[in-house]
Amino acid sequence: MGINIYFAGSIRGGRDDADLYARIIKQLQAYGTVFTEHVGSDTKTSEMARSLGSDKAIYDQDMSWLQQSDVIVAEVTQTSTGVGFELGRVLSAMIGGAVDSLQVENYVEEDLPNILKKFFEKNT
Repeated sequence: MGINIYFAGSIRGGRDDADLYARIIKQLQAYGTVFTEHVGSDTKTSEMARSLGSDKAIYDQDMSWLQQSDVIVAEVTQTSTGVGFELGRVLSAMIGGAVDSLQVENYVEEDLPNILKKFFEKNT
């Protein structure tokens, strides 16, 4: 599929939900390419950090992925300054009046397939 998806979840702020992130990413992959699939794996996250080598390189890569993304999905249960920053980079333009392009869902995991299906049917 041609849809590029940026998934944001806590990495340095806490990895308590890494398994949940992996399950969400797997579902998102049915709709397109998830640039940040490493967020769902402690091993892949460590490998990505090592391969990029510096915080600046991580920042540059993430900003590039954000710019290329058609959709941004953020799981914000775990507190994360990084996820907040990522969302702030893309939401700042929306706050001025394009709030319709932002969808916030409180969910239980078993509802996620239907939430994603409805979102992607409506927005792609």
